[in-house]
Amino acid sequence: MQPALEELDRAECLRLIAPGGVGRVAFDDGEGPAVVPVNYAVDGESVLFRTSVSGRLNRSLLTAVTGGQVRAAFEVDSIDTATRSGWSVLLRGGAHRLSDEERDKAVRVDPWPGGDRDAWFRLTASDVSGRRLSPP
Repeated sequence: MQPALEELDRAECLRLIAPGGVGRVAFDDGEGPAVVPVNYAVDGESVLFRTSVSGRLNRSLLTAVTGGQVRAAFEVDSIDTATRSGWSVLLRGGAHRLSDEERDKAVRVDPWPGGDRDAWFRLTASDVSGRRLSPP
């Protein structure tokens, strides 16, 4: 018997990623699609993450338009290879760098890597989808 694949609704997707942890930001870095792992926290239907001011992710997600957003995606999954089960959640929407005022009010995000991670971003989900693979 094969594992069953189930589509997840928005509420279940947000519940699964709510604890925070490690996810991946997908974006165009000017050379093509790129995916970078980040620590994140959930705030409503948004994810917050931090990165280096001098890093590729910060440079790619910055916009010169005040209040502007850059299209990006965010993915989190949990996989158990022994049981061939797990889930995957994808958020797509606009990402913008937080102002100092927004950052002061934001949910705390603790990055694992050392060094300065002073560029804070919020990706607000316009589309949320997910799937769960359950053991037979």
